[in-house]
Amino acid sequence: MRGPAARQLALVALAGALVTTGAAAPPSGSATPPKVPVAAGYGGAVASVDADASAVGIAVLRSGGNAVDAAVATAAALGVTEPYSAGIGGGGYFVYYDASSRRVHTIDGRETAPASATATLFQENGAPIPFAEGQTSGRSVGVPGTPATWTSALDAWGTRPLRGLLKPAEKLARDGFTVDATFRAQTEANEARFKDFPDTAGLFLPGGALPVVGSTFKNPDLAATYAELGRKGTGALYRGPIAEDIVEAVRKPPVDPAATRNVRPGDLTTRDLRAYETKRQAPTQVSYRGLDVYSMAPSSSGGTTVGEALNILERTDVGSLSEAQYLHRFIEASRISFADRGRWVGDPAAENVPTRQLLSQRYADSRACLITPDRALTSPLAPGDPHDPAPCATTGQAAPTTYEGENTTHLTVADRWGNVVSYTLTIESTGGSAITVPGRGFLLNNELTDFSFAPAAPGVPDPNLPGPGKRPRSSMSPTIVLDDGRPVLAVGSPGGATIITTVLQTLMGHLDRGLPLVDAIAAPRASQRNQTTTELEPGLWNSPVRAELEALGQGFRQNPEIGAATGVQRLPDGRWLAAAETSRRGGGSAMVVRPYGRP
Repeated sequence: MRGPAARQLALVALAGALVTTGAAAPPSGSATPPKVPVAAGYGGAVASVDADASAVGIAVLRSGGNAVDAAVATAAALGVTEPYSAGIGGGGYFVYYDASSRRVHTIDGRETAPASATATLFQENGAPIPFAEGQTSGRSVGVPGTPATWTSALDAWGTRPLRGLLKPAEKLARDGFTVDATFRAQTEANEARFKDFPDTAGLFLPGGALPVVGSTFKNPDLAATYAELGRKGTGALYRGPIAEDIVEAVRKPPVDPAATRNVRPGDLTTRDLRAYETKRQAPTQVSYRGLDVYSMAPSSSGGTTVGEALNILERTDVGSLSEAQYLHRFIEASRISFADRGRWVGDPAAENVPTRQLLSQRYADSRACLITPDRALTSPLAPGDPHDPAPCATTGQAAPTTYEGENTTHLTVADRWGNVVSYTLTIESTGGSAITVPGRGFLLNNELTDFSFAPAAPGVPDPNLPGPGKRPRSSMSPTIVLDDGRPVLAVGSPGGATIITTVLQTLMGHLDRGLPLVDAIAAPRASQRNQTTTELEPGLWNSPVRAELEALGQGFRQNPEIGAATGVQRLPDGRWLAAAETSRRGGGSAMVVRPYGRP
């Protein structure tokens, strides 16, 4: 372990105390336990941002369900308690390790643009509209992928029917959950938007006021929607009355007549919903420190960008470096991989994405030689050419990284048989489009704003422009790490484009710096995304290491909070460890089936 000895000893002591305490789901019908950021034990593990959701997943595992069953049930519960981050109005990416075959599988459940979408979807009079106007609009709404993802996962690997797995979330929505400070703060940040939509205001601003911390928040409309999906299957969201209600809300946004906001309608149709399909595809894979790291292939850029950065760092003994040099290498590897992401990664159904070349060690080596220990690179950095790698070469014109919203949620699950799920799901911005489907109890996504509104730079090819039926590029990076075919850990995070750097830094903190997983998650974060300055959380902003990095030419700006990761880890003694945030977003919730006893 590196860094100040006192801090490391304190972190180890904290982790040891928390693991010893552990956390298991309460018996059915009892109160939700306090959030605990780390737990270890037998029978399986769940880590999410929310204690109610983690408890739902653990109950499924305890009753004999597997990791896929528990992941779906946990995700459904998060749709109740984290409605501004995820839900059936959004999409995501599901990564699954099957213990029986020792193989990793993935589901692309990303939202899709309407068949009518063109490259100028977010342009008017030849210029891009402001992001905020695109965000709060019907135009930003893509076909939701989350319900179809649940069905795809359960059909392929689950053991329990959807109806039973939705019951706990249905009950949670009907009976309510306790409002915490994070939920209130997120509501307050969206108050002006929510007030412009009567259905949204009626649900999330009860009586016209912000929800009170400690009060009970109920969503009977969502409970009814879950019950309907349980009876009819998730296909009911893609055809029939629910689909018609979604299309109506998108094409004629239900705006308060007194609102002054310009809410543009979208062009989503029932045909677009009926045509939606998830994609089963091979994961990305790179080797790092003798381990196999698996994640999502495009349409997500998470697997290619994290993978390229790891390959860039592979030939450097990061664990032996000073903290300043470790962070310098992390920042520069992130900068380079983001430059390549911007130029090459989009929806492979519409773009020629060189996934294999981006993940080759040969290409990473050609980019790694740009990094020197005594001087920072400058951004925007030009991309390389993965088709024809040349040592230390950049090709074409540099382009800045386009904006991407910073909300989402992530859950990780492991079961008694050794199966593992790493699942990131989202409605994009906090509060999504702010449009609640009338009578249905869920917010619609603003996922199409993840497209570039216009080319990132004039004359530079941009693979992430909108198009008919196209999936917008994502940064979601649900990751599973194997050693000789067996799981070591799984991790993921929300945070828009900062997801990539959060997952990368967490992996490096644990695998290179020797931090316990909970401490690697808790460590103060940096995020460089081929931008002129690197974002720093206060723990690094106020650290002497910032001055050392600035002496190398690194520039910084503050970000109060980056990401909110969760993970699970297989311990050498056969126990599972679940880990979540100690403080970000009010802390996360790690639980195991049995903190004590034997397998």
